[in-house]
Amino acid sequence: MRIYTIVIVENDDDEQFFLKEGIITSGLFEILRQFYSGEELFEWLEQIPERLPEIILSDLSMPGKNGYDILSEMKSNPLYTSIPIVITSTSSTRSTVDRCLALGAAAFIEKPDTFVNYGPFLKKLYQLIEEKHLVK
Repeated sequence: MRIYTIVIVENDDDEQFFLKEGIITSGLFEILRQFYSGEELFEWLEQIPERLPEIILSDLSMPGKNGYDILSEMKSNPLYTSIPIVITSTSSTRSTVDRCLALGAAAFIEKPDTFVNYGPFLKKLYQLIEEKHLVK
């Protein structure tokens, strides 16, 4: 089984904690970095990290640069257009999902109802990556 490198952009401490715990338990991903905002993500990218992630998992609603901003900026920069971005949110209205996909999201996954339920969420993310061949 392939382990994918991932960067997480999530502004909520609890969600970051439980998502990280779920990733460690699942063994499906290797976390390269975790960020609280789009600004932190772009600061890191500007420093030319040794290794880029194979996938970015970003919350949609955050103060400052949110998921929409991340999609727009990443897809407009030739250095990062090949990195698939999966957006996650508690809101999965059709218009929200459609807007994310139109901006270049590789996928949209609704967050689990409870923080501690990230196991099935991560399995779904992994299956999406595999089925859609999101990572080359």
